[in-house]
Amino acid sequence: MRFPRSSGILLHPTSLPGPWGIGDLGVAAYQFVDFLVEAGQSLWQILPLGPIGYGNSPYQCFSAFAGNPLLISLDSLVADGLLDAQDVHAASTAVTYDLNPDRVNYHAATAFKLPLLRRTYERFRDGDFSTHAEQFEQYCAENADWLDDYALFMALREHYGDVSWCDWDQNIATRKAAALKRWTKQLAEPIAVQKFVQYLFSNQWRQLKAYANEQGVQIIGDAPIFVAYDSSDVWANPKLFYLDNVGQPTVVAGVPPDYFSAVGQRWGNPLYRWDRMARNDYTWWVARLRVLLSQVDIARIDHFRGFEAYWEIPAEEETAINGRWVPGPGAALFEKLERELGEVPIIAEDLGVITPEVEALRDQFHMPGMKVLQFAFGDTPANPYLPHNYTNNCIVYTGTHDNDTTAGWFNALGSKEREATQRYLGRDGSDISWDLIRLALSSVADAAIIPLQDVLRLGSDGRMNVPGYLGDNWSWRFRAEMLDPGLGYGLRIMTETYGRLALVDETSDEDEPEA
Repeated sequence: MRFPRSSGILLHPTSLPGPWGIGDLGVAAYQFVDFLVEAGQSLWQILPLGPIGYGNSPYQCFSAFAGNPLLISLDSLVADGLLDAQDVHAASTAVTYDLNPDRVNYHAATAFKLPLLRRTYERFRDGDFSTHAEQFEQYCAENADWLDDYALFMALREHYGDVSWCDWDQNIATRKAAALKRWTKQLAEPIAVQKFVQYLFSNQWRQLKAYANEQGVQIIGDAPIFVAYDSSDVWANPKLFYLDNVGQPTVVAGVPPDYFSAVGQRWGNPLYRWDRMARNDYTWWVARLRVLLSQVDIARIDHFRGFEAYWEIPAEEETAINGRWVPGPGAALFEKLERELGEVPIIAEDLGVITPEVEALRDQFHMPGMKVLQFAFGDTPANPYLPHNYTNNCIVYTGTHDNDTTAGWFNALGSKEREATQRYLGRDGSDISWDLIRLALSSVADAAIIPLQDVLRLGSDGRMNVPGYLGDNWSWRFRAEMLDPGLGYGLRIMTETYGRLALVDETSDEDEPEA
């Protein structure tokens, strides 16, 4: 696919402002869409929307199909009559933990919101909600191929005290038919709760996406190539992964040693049995992309190079050193996706050391790759991340969710890299965040994506994730007052200057806010 010349902002919904400890799909999300429009942006990039597991990471989800219950707006449920405002008030006055407006406290948000979502189900179950009842039944029927397994999986996790599925009773862990039947009957109520929560998420997300699309904003979603071991995906489809006869991975995913790590990275995700997926005509992947593309307009696939070849690590190895490259599905998978879904709008995350074979696979399907400006400086003029080396069919970023903010990155540079950056920009770096924004917008890349933290000129305290660090990741939030009109106006003028404004309106130049 090719983007029209455009630009947008990277912001995960958890970072939105609001009173309940985590950003959600309520009023603040719609206000952010309004800000994008006012700022002349036509793209909103997010991280994976799934229910978070290990480390609160959106890249380690309990399902590749489901939505994160913590993103459901309680205020919207109250407005729809599905939740009593008194229940929310009572829960909020009873909390003994911090629902921080500046950082996500995942433990607190979970303890506060999930009981209220159960209460929403009980109100629905016991009340007269005929319209919702009909829509809920239709939702369950249309999504049964993944929803039934997911709802049972989550109900079982709750029953077993949130331990991994490999630690459940062996009969249900290995999905014996009698055990599946017994547990489905025994956990009928918790299963219904899980399904209803997914219905609520789907409704709220669908309405938000429709609003964004009506305003001319497209949403870029994110799909990790691999799924978490502790997920309904692996539990429900064990034959599609390299597992032993008791369900333990025999090989796991990662990347080999490189400049950044002498021992590589051992991610630990189970690896796909691509041979079996091929014999099954890639049905699981077709279903996954179909669901994702019902949620978003464009899909960014993380670690795209793994489709050409992936690093296979024996499960017993503690590091990624003793791994090997194994061929992935290559073009066959994407040919199948195109036959089933038509032209699939995919951004290939092709960062790092990429081989000609990976580039050929990306280019065969006309997928734009990624360019990150923070990787560009202090090397040689041939550095592929320097804008003078770009082709049109790419997406340029100042940084990603895995990078420091641009201000934090620049402050940590050595003198050689700092001087190279200043020389290339022709600027002293005193406003480095917007210097890189200008460079991205002025480049020939078809699309430019800017993390909101860079628009806000934030330092390292605004960083979203430090890879390999299990501390306070994925928790950054902003406050509503930070999106002042001058900021949006300044971004709009720069976007228009470099030909990325999707719709030039006829607003007056009088009384424009100061940028």
